[in-house]
Order: sequence, then C-alpha cells, then structure tokens
Amino acid sequence: MEGPAFSVTGFFMRNILTLLSAVALAACGTTQIPETDVAETETQTSVETPAETMVQGEDPYLWLEDVEGEEALSWVRSQNTRTLAELQADPRYASFEAAALDALNSKERIAYGAVRSGFVYNFWQDDTNVRGLWRRTPIASYRTKEPDWETIVDFDALADDEGKNWVYKGANCFAPKGSDTYKCMVSLSDGGKDAVIQREFDLSTKTFVEDGFVTTEAKQGLAWAGPDTVLIATDWGDGTVTESGYPFVVKRWQRGTPLEAAEEVYRGDVTDVGVWPMTLELEDGRVLQGAVEAETFFTSTYWWFPEGETAPVQWPIPLKSSPSGIYKGQFLVSLQEDWAPEGQAESFKSGDLVAFDVEAFLRDRTLPPVTLVFHPNEAQALEGVSIAKGALLLSVSDTAVGKIKRAELDANGWQIRDIALPGEGQANVAFASDREKEVFLNYEDFLTPDSLLEYDSSNDAVTTLKSVPPKFDASGLTVVQKFATSKDGTKVPYFLVSKAGLPMDGSTPTLLYGYGGFQVSMNPSYSPVTGRLWLEQGGAYVLANIRGGGEFGPAWHQAGLKQNRQRIYDDFIAVGEDLVASGVTSPEHLGIMGGSNGGLLMGVMLNQRPDLWNAVVVQVPLLDMLRYHLLLAGASWVDEYGSPDVPEERAFLETISPYQNFDASKPYPEPFFVTSTKDDRVHPGHARKMAKKFEAAGLPFLYYENIDGGHAAAANQTERAKRTALEFTYLSRKLMGPADSQ
Repeated sequence: MEGPAFSVTGFFMRNILTLLSAVALAACGTTQIPETDVAETETQTSVETPAETMVQGEDPYLWLEDVEGEEALSWVRSQNTRTLAELQADPRYASFEAAALDALNSKERIAYGAVRSGFVYNFWQDDTNVRGLWRRTPIASYRTKEPDWETIVDFDALADDEGKNWVYKGANCFAPKGSDTYKCMVSLSDGGKDAVIQREFDLSTKTFVEDGFVTTEAKQGLAWAGPDTVLIATDWGDGTVTESGYPFVVKRWQRGTPLEAAEEVYRGDVTDVGVWPMTLELEDGRVLQGAVEAETFFTSTYWWFPEGETAPVQWPIPLKSSPSGIYKGQFLVSLQEDWAPEGQAESFKSGDLVAFDVEAFLRDRTLPPVTLVFHPNEAQALEGVSIAKGALLLSVSDTAVGKIKRAELDANGWQIRDIALPGEGQANVAFASDREKEVFLNYEDFLTPDSLLEYDSSNDAVTTLKSVPPKFDASGLTVVQKFATSKDGTKVPYFLVSKAGLPMDGSTPTLLYGYGGFQVSMNPSYSPVTGRLWLEQGGAYVLANIRGGGEFGPAWHQAGLKQNRQRIYDDFIAVGEDLVASGVTSPEHLGIMGGSNGGLLMGVMLNQRPDLWNAVVVQVPLLDMLRYHLLLAGASWVDEYGSPDVPEERAFLETISPYQNFDASKPYPEPFFVTSTKDDRVHPGHARKMAKKFEAAGLPFLYYENIDGGHAAAANQTERAKRTALEFTYLSRKLMGPADSQ
C-alpha cells in the first residue's frame, strides 16, 4: 500500500471488506484475483420453527471448537481421508485438478502491480514459485510483452531458510514526498492466518533492514508517520485486544527503539471492534497522524493527533462514512448514512461522495461548507475512489456492471464524466497514486479475460496495455441479466452464463453462487477455473445479486441487517425458484455455493429449502449463530447479524441459525463442507460441528479441512487447485451424474 494520500494500514473496515470480497470470489473460483503487491467488509419474515434450538443445555460438540485439539484433529483427518478417497476416485478429479492448476499457475496472466519511482512492483505465484515472488521491472519494460523482472524477495526461499510456511500478505511502503527512497513493512503470515509479523524492507538495497522495524505475530495495523516513525496497533499483552480479537491501543514507535518502548497515543475500548493507526498525507507532503476507532463493524470515529498537542481532534464526519483521501485540497468522504451537516442548508444521502476544504478544518477545527461530488442514482453504487496525479476516479456499480467515472472541480462545482471502457462487464482501478502519472485499469466480464488498460488523464484516452488469451472455450456461451421477484416484491437481479439456446426443460446442470452481506458486491468476472471445470462441461453458472451486498449502495446492504436478514435468504430462494420456473434447471440439477458469510447463506438454504437444491458447497462458513460472537473475530459482526446476547436479536437468530435448526428428519441433499484449520477469522468449529450433526444422524455429507490456508482455505495455488477440483468433482457427481453418463 502506498504511504501517501490516505493510509489506514490494517484498517478493519477497508481491508476486511476487501478480503471478504476476495474470499467470496476466490473461494468459488469465480474470478482471477489480480496479483498485486498491495494487500489492499422492521418486519420480520416468518420462517420455520427451529427443530432443535439448544437454547438450554450444553452443546455436545464443543470439543470440535478446540482448533488444534488432538481429538478434534483426529476427527478432521478421518473425514478428510474419507472425502478424499471418494472424490479423488472419480475419473473427473485428476483432470479437474490438472486443469485448475494449469489455469491458476498459467504464466499467461497479467502481472498487476504498483508503480513506485519508475518501477512496477508485482507479487507473482506459479508452479515454480508456490509461495511467490515479489519483483519489479522498469515501467518501459512493463509495457512490453515480455517484461524483464528483477526479484526483490523469493518467499519460497525465505520460507525454506526460516522453516516457516510463509504466506505473503502485502507490503506497506512509504517515502517522504520528493524522495525515491522507499521503506516497506512486509507482512508475512504463517500458514495464511490473519495474524502476521511485519519486517522492514529497503527497496533501494532490496534487503530487509538490519535492526529495522520488526513486529511480533498478531492481528495488527501499522501506518508510516515519517521515515523513522510509525504508528502501530497490536496485541500489547493482557487486556489490549478487543472482544473481537483486534487491537485497540495505538502507539508511536521511533526507529532504533524497542517495540516495548513505543509511546501510547490513543486507547479505545475492549468493546470496540478495534482501533487502528491512520495517516493522511497532505498535498504539500505534511503527514497528519491519527487513528480510526471502529466502535462497530459499520461505524467508526476518525481521530487526528495535532503535533505538539495531547488531546486528539475528531474529524467532523458521520459515524457511517469513510474518508477517501484528499484531491485538490478537498477532503473526500463516502457516506453510508444520510447527513445533514450542522449549520448548513444542503443535506446528503447515504451513498453520496462529498467533500470539504481540509486546510479550513485544520485551521479552524470546525466543519467547513460541504459540497456534493457524486450522487449515485437508484441503480448505482459508489464502490471506490482513486486519486491519481491530476485525476479523481470513481468506480461505480451500475445495475451490477462496473463503470469508471472522472470527477473534476471547477467554478461551477463538481463535474462528472464517463471513461470509455471495452464493454459491459466489471471495471476497477488497478493502480492510481497521487505521486505517479500512470493509471492502470482492469476490465473483464464472464466470457472476456481480464485486460490491463492504461488511462491517460491528460486526454481521457484509454488504451489496452495487456490482455490474456482465453483460458476456456467460451464459444456458444451467452450472458444474460435477469430479475427474480423476492417474497416482498423486490426485484433481485442475477446473471446467467450458459450455452445459447438452452433446452429450457429443466435439464441443465446449474451452479448458483451468492454472498449477500457486509456490502460486498458480486460483479461479473472471468474465471478460468469455473470456465474449465463447469461451463466447458455443459453446466450453467448463475451469480445472484441479493440484498446484503453493495451492488445498489448502502440501502441494498442495510435492508438485510439483523432481524431483517430473512430478506437476503428470500432473495436467494427467489432466484433459485426463478431458475426452476423458467425451465433453466430443476432441483435435481441445481447446486449452490457460498463462502464465509456466503457459507452461512448455504447453511440457511440447507434448512429452509432442502428440496430446491441437490448439491450445496458450504465454504469456510458461519453456522452456529448462537455462539459465533464468542469465536475468533465473530464479535465484530454483531452489527451485521445481531447479537445472541440481545433477547430480540437472539430470538431471530434462533430461527435462522443453521446449526440449531438442523433436523435429522429433513430430506437434506448431501452437502460438502470446506474449511481451514488455520482460519483465524471464521472458526473452523462451525463447519466441524455441523458436519458432526450430519454424521451423528447417519446422513450423508462430505467434509474437507485444509490444514493450512487461512480464511481462503488455501495458502497457495496448488492447494487452491486441489480444493476447487474437489468441489467441482462433487458438483459434477450430484448435478451431472456419474462420469460415464456424460
């Protein structure tokens, strides 16, 4: 991550939501996540009465929550052995694994990266470099077909030398304005956990800094305040992490001093989700130090630490809003709630991008006049703000299709214009920095491989810099956007990718994917793995844009919070029913998949509509919603799901919690549970305990737990290929039949 402009390294809301989105997509193979060196979240509908609530008495399977416990791991290994024997014996498995590995390790990929002082820095993994290379090439070389890459760090060699299973989690780099001497804090995770260590690295010497900044393993955040000063929040010992397991004490750490000697500058509360350091670099190079205190997952207070003063100053923005940087002296803020600034005539809506004069606030410590930069219409959502050298770029979802817009301030206010893109797919700003003139965009859709576009801010020209050849046979395939009607009448969009001219007799094997939470959008993307292992085999793929996501802005997300969450599940059911009613598929040939929050969705679908699907892939899931807040990062999500400790919220959770609503008498399809021992965000006990219930009831199920891999359930491409091959072998068996019948 670049140090200038706006840095909240490790900041929960921005980074965790990004990770949630990446996990949601990577877990199902629906997209090829760009490789980058930047580790860049009313009326209740009635549902069935729970068959088993376990409100009273002790959970008989609590022993499976002992992550590394001998008894628990013995059960895990026995289930892995059984599942691997069954799925790997299928004739399709070997070819699926080979195809997935070929796609994931293909060297015909775009090397996305960050520009720093004339070089493009990139993180790269392939079959030779399993843990990956951090490397760089001059910009002129980068623009050629075969760039001349120089290795900065070989993480396979580093792991071998140190006897660790290092997983690279990103580099947080800083140089004073006007300097090319970048120092970076490189984050390394042992096995893919969220907990990391950070080590200082000098880009000019291409070596780790002797006696430089080094942290101990923890869930932590760090922001550069200058070349010799960092702000850090970490686990400082007993009583310094929140109930969610994140830090809430920020300290200022000077070069040459031990970490224990760092000076405390801000302390939050144990009930916060967490507190992280933040820095804001002004356009003249001054760095403002501060912190962000996330009281809940969706509310945060931003603090500024004025130099020479002891009391922090609060930035005058709503709790449900996110600073988006500074452009031409304007402090940009994305709103997730309506805002009527005190003493000002104009008010603003949730989803708007607004701005005010930053120097005026720093001088007077009061909120200056606020202006509207961009107001999305009902079909749009602002999904990102990027500041380039001389350009402000907005990433916008428009009916779940990605657009890039440019905003400029003139005498008549903010002017917005579209940037031309190749088609109607997904577009993102792949790289932009207020220090560099280069701006890179990414474009892809379900059938078009990703392209790297270069944007020239001087004339708005967009040129294709790099593209990759197709990774699967898309001939005869078509993409249509359709709408299902949910239980309350809401129109819910979904994308259908299939062969043209479907028979519409219910015979098409169809995989439906959903997420529905944390304002994470599911947009069109190109997936070589899904293409090879599913679409080429004759299957159809469906991506549902259900409520809870961010496709239509904060309101689309907030419509499914807490006791309103049944709306999300009704939306997903409506899409499934629409696929059946229209003749695309039938319950016999319809499978569903979801990861993390989407894994909870899968668990709910198992209970609420076991008749509608014949295959359910439940990835790194939350399933015990009466204990989720007690496990790992679970307490941070009560603003999304509701708290089991609040009676009315618990009453609703009892109606939807998959674990408590398990009913051995139901005609469940055989599910496939996938999780990871090293996941320190969503506890593997969720999947373990639910699978154990199936086992105790004598019901069929499959279970695979990767011993490494973190929340993505895979630490490298080899493990990811294995996991996806297992999943698609299972889906093929359930929805297409035996291999010899195809």
